Amino acid sequence: MTRASEPSRRALLAVAVAAAAIGTAGTAAAATSAGAAHGHAGPGLVDNRAWTSYADWRTGTAKGTRALDAARPGLVIATPAGTADYTDPHTGKTATWEYGTWTSPVHRLAVPATEVIASWNAHTPAGTWLQVELTGTYSDGKATPWYVMGRWAAGDQDIKRTSVDNQKDGKSSISTDTFAIDDAASGLRLVSYRLRLTLYRTPGSGLTPTVWRLGAMGSDIPDRFTVPASTPGLAKELTVPRYSQEIHAGQYPEYDNGGEAWCSPTSSQMIIEYWGRRPTAAQLAWVDPAFADPQVCHAARFTYDYQYGGCGNWPFNAAYAATYKDLQGVVTRLRSVTDLETLIAAGIPAITSQSFLKSELTGAGYGTSGHLMTVIGFTAGGDVIANDPASPGDDTVRRVYKRREWENIWLRTKRYNASGNVVSGTGGVCYLYFPANPSAGQSEALKAVGVR
Repeated sequence: MTRASEPSRRALLAVAVAAAAIGTAGTAAAATSAGAAHGHAGPGLVDNRAWTSYADWRTGTAKGTRALDAARPGLVIATPAGTADYTDPHTGKTATWEYGTWTSPVHRLAVPATEVIASWNAHTPAGTWLQVELTGTYSDGKATPWYVMGRWAAGDQDIKRTSVDNQKDGKSSISTDTFAIDDAASGLRLVSYRLRLTLYRTPGSGLTPTVWRLGAMGSDIPDRFTVPASTPGLAKELTVPRYSQEIHAGQYPEYDNGGEAWCSPTSSQMIIEYWGRRPTAAQLAWVDPAFADPQVCHAARFTYDYQYGGCGNWPFNAAYAATYKDLQGVVTRLRSVTDLETLIAAGIPAITSQSFLKSELTGAGYGTSGHLMTVIGFTAGGDVIANDPASPGDDTVRRVYKRREWENIWLRTKRYNASGNVVSGTGGVCYLYFPANPSAGQSEALKAVGVR
């Protein structure tokens, strides 16, 4: 959780998100029509595209990589395209790496977007890492530069996983993990994009990362302080492990000052364990044995973004979840609490991002400029059942929040902070973790909310 006294990194996107109201109605209608034409399911203001199949990986342009035809298809290094030096900005260490690249076909967004967030799922054994980049075309016909969306490894022994600051071209910029149009009120949008993967390995090692999933979510969410109330349609609760971030306060302060800021990895760990996965004893051997729930410390360390200085990088959390056997992780936006009901009905919990004043969410007992919690179900009256890691102990993590209050703070894009200033909201952002081979019902639920 971002402490209430600190500005959220999302505040940097306030203008880009909040000003999206101009032209929204026409854009929404066009997006809905275009989405149907291109077979995109889900929200009319959100476009998801992912490359996951062997056929997917055979498209695009490969240089030194090849598609892997396996039970879980992916992309690996073949004969490297060359070598490159990389100086890690967080250690100062320069090393030479062999590399191969894969560049996706152009994806034309069904929703001309003000924001784009990439996601990837991969195995990166020691001695390997990867970089994800994005380039696109604006609605004025001009091209963006190649933007780095993340440099990532599951471990931290070879490079320090990192976002890259100070990327901009006067029309758009990157805020940690999010591409955003700088002035959405101008009407400028991103209409298409390509993603580029660069896979790195120690020279002569024969090692390779394996990337199973690469994609991005583009969106154009309207300017809104409030959203329409949804009608309750489900009473169900999933049995999800309960972990408090607060019991880790002060532990491992090198990872964003310790557990008080670990809402994202704590939420991630809850859902990872819901799916029956968890770190091994050997993986947890580095954690002080006096600490309870050592897997939360583990999640914090291995989601930590050394540039952002925190564990709340959205794609890094999704990528961390996918390091566990046969799990996938994506970052997306949903249009309503009804979408969450669709997922819960299929047995898929969700991690949601929201910000609010203490007075805006009855029973929370705190306010925050950015916080993640896990939605696990709904009461008979439609209220939201959440595992909220900002609880004093594991035994108090399960909370019930009023539906109307909760959906508004999650789905809005504008809000007033404690000083009365207008700041941004996340507009329905969530992480979804689910099996690599979901059941038919789970697949249908994911498709219904726009994820394949």
